[in-house]
Amino acid sequence: MTTISTATQLPGRGDGLDPQAVLLDMDGTLVDTEHFWWQAEATLFAELGHELNEADREHVVGGPMSRVLDYLISTTGVTLSPAELTVLVNQRFVDLLAGGVPLMPGAERLLNTLAAHGIPAALVSASHRHVIDIVLESLGRHHFAFTLAGDEVARTKPHPDPYLAAVARLGADPARCVVVEDAPTGVRSAEAAGCPVIAVPSVAPIEPAPGRTVIGSLEQLDLDLLRSVVAARV
Repeated sequence: MTTISTATQLPGRGDGLDPQAVLLDMDGTLVDTEHFWWQAEATLFAELGHELNEADREHVVGGPMSRVLDYLISTTGVTLSPAELTVLVNQRFVDLLAGGVPLMPGAERLLNTLAAHGIPAALVSASHRHVIDIVLESLGRHHFAFTLAGDEVARTKPHPDPYLAAVARLGADPARCVVVEDAPTGVRSAEAAGCPVIAVPSVAPIEPAPGRTVIGSLEQLDLDLLRSVVAARV
């Protein structure tokens, strides 16, 4: 992982409206992998004799794996342990990634915009490090000041710990670090950390709320929108 110094990491527009950083979720936000996770989970549980449905899919979107498996075990009554299921689901997911990972519409443009304006981007995901490293081969690790995985914090999303850790690493103000998320779990994590949120729902619906802006696609996310959500908080 790349380390950046606090002396150079934070942008400096005099009017104070630029985000100090943009913290980005990965699955379903920057890369179109939520359907890969669902395929891995649904096919595995089908083989175990349990058909999952769209209501189940809304419950499991956004991870983390511990929450997903707790829900699926309680719903289906499957007798395998969470540890055993974690290995099986992760292996299926990694196999599905072998053909490459498609980026969400607007993702590359957004990352290039942030770089052009000197605004640091950090990847904050509930996925484990080995999964992030595979996805970065398609997404491009050069886009990010650093990446933070779900197995690198004591408590992952929906707890605030991942975003609090990212903000602390940047030496930034949470109110000026915009989080971009696609799932309710991640939105709760970011808001609990005190960050303004731009939500781009992928599977489960997300309603607008104070400090939260909901858009239909990353193609709608530009520098003016980032500045406006920061301005509303400072």
